[in-house]
Formats: sequence, C-alpha cells, structure tokens
Amino acid sequence: MPPCGCHFLGVEDYSRQWWLNLLQLAGAIKRGEVQFPNPSPIKVLGLLFSKPSTRTRVSFAVAMGRLGGQTLDLPPSSTQVGRGESIADTARVLSRYVDALAIRTFAQKDLEAYAQASTIPIINALSDAEHPCQAIADFLTLQECFSRLDGLTMAYIGDGNNVAHSLLLCGALLGVHLRVATPKGYGPDPAVVQRAKQLSQGRCTVALFHDPVEACRGAQAVYTDVWSSMGQEEAAQQRRRDFSGYCLNGKLLAEAERDAIVLHCLPAHRGEEISAEVLEGAASRVFLQAENRLHGQQALLATLLGLV
Repeated sequence: MPPCGCHFLGVEDYSRQWWLNLLQLAGAIKRGEVQFPNPSPIKVLGLLFSKPSTRTRVSFAVAMGRLGGQTLDLPPSSTQVGRGESIADTARVLSRYVDALAIRTFAQKDLEAYAQASTIPIINALSDAEHPCQAIADFLTLQECFSRLDGLTMAYIGDGNNVAHSLLLCGALLGVHLRVATPKGYGPDPAVVQRAKQLSQGRCTVALFHDPVEACRGAQAVYTDVWSSMGQEEAAQQRRRDFSGYCLNGKLLAEAERDAIVLHCLPAHRGEEISAEVLEGAASRVFLQAENRLHGQQALLATLLGLV
C-alpha cells in the first residue's frame, strides 16, 4: 500500500465524512484560505493517459504545480507498457520514480492491477466504470450554488455511463436525490444502482426513468453528458437516433425548479445532448464546474500525498 494507505479508484473508496471533508478543503483552497509549503523533495505526479484529455490533464498539472510539485507525462505510446510490459512491472518501477499516478484508461481492472502492484497512490482519472474526479467538481459546484447538499435533487439526462455511476454513488453518500433518465437499454449498471441505494442509508432516493421530463420535474440541478463516449464513436449515429428527445433544451429545463442549474462535464456537442441556448444560458454553471476540477483535484492530491 502507498505511504498514506490510500488509492482513489472510485467514489466508494471513501466514506461520506471523507467526501465532506474533501469538498470543504477544496472550497477553502479555492477561496485562498489554505497555503501549502513547497515539499522537499518535490513531489511528482505521473500522468498515464490512454485516452485524450483536456480538463483532467490540465487541471492535474496545474493543481500539482500549485502544491509545489510537478507532473510527468507518461503516454502509453511512449512507454514500455505500450509495447507489452506488464502493468505489475510498470507499476513497481514507477513507484520508485514518482509519488502518485493518475491513470486514464478503459478497463477498471487495469486500475486495480496498478493499485495492487504500486506502493504509491493510484488515482482514477477516468475509466469505463467511473469518473470520480469529475464527481468532486460536480458536488463542489452544487454545494457552492446552493450552500448545501443534503436534500437537493439532481436529474441526470442521457447515457448511463461512468459519469452517471459516480454521480449515483457520490450523491448517495452526500444525501443528494439522484434521478437518472436514459433510453431503454442505456441505463446505468444495475449493480451500481443497487449499491447507491445501499449507500444512501435513507438520506436520499435513487430513481431511474425513461422519461426525461419526469426526471427533471422539480430538480435543482440538471446534468447531461455526451451520448457517445470515447471508444463509442462507431455507434454514434445509432446513439443519436436512440437518444432523440433527450436533449437538454429550454423546454426540458423549464420542468426543473426556477433556480435550477445546468451541469455538463464537457466536451459538449451543442444541438445533441444540450442546446446552445441552455449551455450558454443564465442557468448554466458548466464552466464554473470545469474550473472546480482544478480546486477539487488540488484538494485530492493534497490529501493523498499527506500535505494536509
């Protein structure tokens, strides 16, 4: 195990109180209330990304810099893991060079293999199963906008993907009612839904819909994501047909509360999963949400690296 005794492979790795503390720390960092001395020796974060990235890559790099550390880009195509070296061997070697690894990959089992063989923290920077770093920013944004989390209702409209999974699990821990509306055949993993219901412990509800109007009715936040995630490009045309009627537009947003906010993890396809008027409208907190990736990941790194 790493020196701090922790990895960050998914939302459920940590308790409700850990998440509440992390969001509190992220907010304090954002407000400039926390200062970090430059560590000696300088901490190094390795970025091992098998998928393209803008927000995750840049926010991790800037966050690490603000903590007095540095990042090292480790694309698989430029390392021996891309030529067949085992994950276990790669993890054992990199554990001797860097202080943590943020990994963006496809299979969750690859993250788990890195964690098993590493002596440093392994961070899930996105896998097909979850996107827990995004969830930090999502709930930080929700908390900033409403000054609370308990009892709020978030509607997620679109594909029951990795983002939806992390929203379900984290919302359940934090007391946020989650409604997920997807076309038939595109719902979230039933095991994740069941686990979210268990984690909620009566604090909130978890509900699945096929009608986006019903899911949005009375919600304080409406969230969407692209209909075709990375690796699903060949199915994009079929998905556009299947997701017809699931665009987050003005008519759908009107079903939510008057002060409801709009969230999207980006990149956005205007006119598909979200209309331009809603993305650029008064309810949108999409770019605040994107900014909060930086503050959330700085808090996460400070926690995992033992800087707080």
